[in-house]
Amino acid sequence: MSSPALARAVVAPLVLGVAALLLWQVGVTALDVQPFVLPSPLAIGAEFAQNAGSVLAGSRVTGGNALIGLIAGAVLAVLVAAVSALVRVFDGLTAAIVAAAAVVPIVALAPVLYTMFGANVETARQLVAALAVFVPVYVNTLRGLRQAAPVHRDLMRAYAASPWQTARTITLPGAVPFFFTGLRIASSLAVISALVAEYFGGPIGGLGKSITSAASGSDYALAYAYVLGAVLVGLVFYCVTAGLEALALRRSHAR
Repeated sequence: MSSPALARAVVAPLVLGVAALLLWQVGVTALDVQPFVLPSPLAIGAEFAQNAGSVLAGSRVTGGNALIGLIAGAVLAVLVAAVSALVRVFDGLTAAIVAAAAVVPIVALAPVLYTMFGANVETARQLVAALAVFVPVYVNTLRGLRQAAPVHRDLMRAYAASPWQTARTITLPGAVPFFFTGLRIASSLAVISALVAEYFGGPIGGLGKSITSAASGSDYALAYAYVLGAVLVGLVFYCVTAGLEALALRRSHAR
């Protein structure tokens, strides 16, 4: 990406974000909006600064659960997608399961998992995040594995290439962009799912629990400060996966 393009990609969102915050602050002040309706950005920022340690601790718990779910869900999705691409019968069997997994509500699943694994461990939250990650990574990876043009496969067969050589030369490189597209989408879903799962039980800790506790105590600015922490965790996940995608594509094109 050229310097002007990079500057536009960074500066434009920053300008828009600052403008939105200014408009928010002016609107809350001018209209005398009560904190229980919508706290001001300055109040949220003050609570965030005063409770930075608590926000960081909650971010570690939520981020850790989201990361475990992201890795586990992505690995399982790639393995299932690879088998589905090779075995059509297996693809037909998993299609219905994946469709069902895509519409499972977290609000219903989390309490069930807490009952199964216990409310004093993080397993349920990690499984919820893994399930949310599985579907987009599976769908995109499977699509990528099937992107290879028939003429390219025919060419490899004409050269008497082995199945592994065909996969390494054609199938896998073509699937990389699709995999990272799914992973980038799933990275945000992992954080959201882990956060939502924290609302419905489990051990003390995590941003979801902290948001609920602050809101129930009518400390709405603090609740929004924890929400800000969750937003930052989500942005970190998204930026890291986007950076890994750019690095992988750059290496792929260099070969």
